[in-house]
Amino acid sequence: MSDKIPMTADGLARLEEELRHLKNTARPEVIRAIAQAREHGDLSENAEYHAARDRQSFIEGRLGELEDKVARAEVIDVSKLSGKTVKFGATVTLIDEDTDEKLTYQLVGEDEADVKQGRLAITAPLARALIGKSTGDSVEVHTPKGEKGYEIRRVKFV
Repeated sequence: MSDKIPMTADGLARLEEELRHLKNTARPEVIRAIAQAREHGDLSENAEYHAARDRQSFIEGRLGELEDKVARAEVIDVSKLSGKTVKFGATVTLIDEDTDEKLTYQLVGEDEADVKQGRLAITAPLARALIGKSTGDSVEVHTPKGEKGYEIRRVKFV
């Protein structure tokens, strides 16, 4: 699997920070916990040992996942992008056509997405509907509650 994963520099920095934390802090802690649990004798009935081994398995799996994502990261410098067409990295201001509510999202990679923070995954239905559209365009999005209409009020790259 060698496909590049688009992300912002901030998104890559967050993945690298999690990777550093797991390697330098979490992994050594779980190794110590396993060693301590082993000292308690019979491992077959040692809940602390089994919990530490489960945690170690999770950490090692997440490390592999993060290393792969970091290796395949394609950092897109949003500050070098411009225009009025929605693409990866754009910060888009929308108006909900039903409620007149104003929404603002930056389109980012999947690992960076956090709707509460205004970061929408490029693979989300709304993001996919916005790609290629421009200021003034309307988009229809299929949601679990039915069709939603939005008007694009502003496209900017920060």
